Amino acid sequence: MIKVMKPRLVMLGILLVLAGTGMALAQETDAEGCKDHPMFTRMKNYYISECKKRFDSHDFSLTDGTEKAVEGQTTTISYHLQEGAQQPSPLQIRRNYENAIKSLGGTILCTSDLGLCGRILKNGKEAWVDIQVYNDGNIYQLTIVEIEAMVQEVTADAMYDALSKDGFIALYINFDTGKSEIKPEAQGTIDQITALMKGHDDLKIGIEGHTDNVGTPASNKTLSEQRAKSVMAAVVAKGVAAARMTAVGWGQEKPIADNRSEEGRAKNRRVEIVKK
Repeated sequence: MIKVMKPRLVMLGILLVLAGTGMALAQETDAEGCKDHPMFTRMKNYYISECKKRFDSHDFSLTDGTEKAVEGQTTTISYHLQEGAQQPSPLQIRRNYENAIKSLGGTILCTSDLGLCGRILKNGKEAWVDIQVYNDGNIYQLTIVEIEAMVQEVTADAMYDALSKDGFIALYINFDTGKSEIKPEAQGTIDQITALMKGHDDLKIGIEGHTDNVGTPASNKTLSEQRAKSVMAAVVAKGVAAARMTAVGWGQEKPIADNRSEEGRAKNRRVEIVKK
């Protein structure tokens, strides 16, 4: 009598043969058009099952119990574990992304057994990150909301009004971290300082650099002076006499906000135009 093998047993036999020959089983591939976000690499043995990228709003549940809706270019990536791969715990996934956020200079804003969220401020850009873990680690979803830094728009007339009323105006001119080269997006502000000076021939100003308290007082003082001199040089290059301006750096000596928060530190990183 010929014995007919059941389909399930046939398949099992094929799998055993493949395993015995060292042949790897087929792995799931990423969904079409999907890839990792440049800021983060995925956990080992996961593939992307779904992704989307668009301008949107995402709600972040913060540690203090409040929710914050953040708008910006939003990337959502869903990761699934490859079949047969060793499954990490939700804690392993959370720790992986917690360390990644901190390595980028970010701050963790919320944690739970099945996820975390954080914020990264770097090179004039702000990104909010949310990780949620499902099915005991078999699936996790990464959401990143990127916000371009606000470019300060201040006119020469507004500068003059502030100088006439208050004697100074704080400007937020973008520099790379630890550097004094003016970034391209700040050129509009330089143009307005130039227009201010050319529109008021008798005006003399001081250009004063300020930093937050990250780093040493000595290095911050040097950096703030270099930035003030960079602004002055940029205005001189546009035809304003250097004799009408001075440049000085105060470093972290004159904060206008609390350095314990990133918002406060951002306000302290400024260049002030002071009427002489």
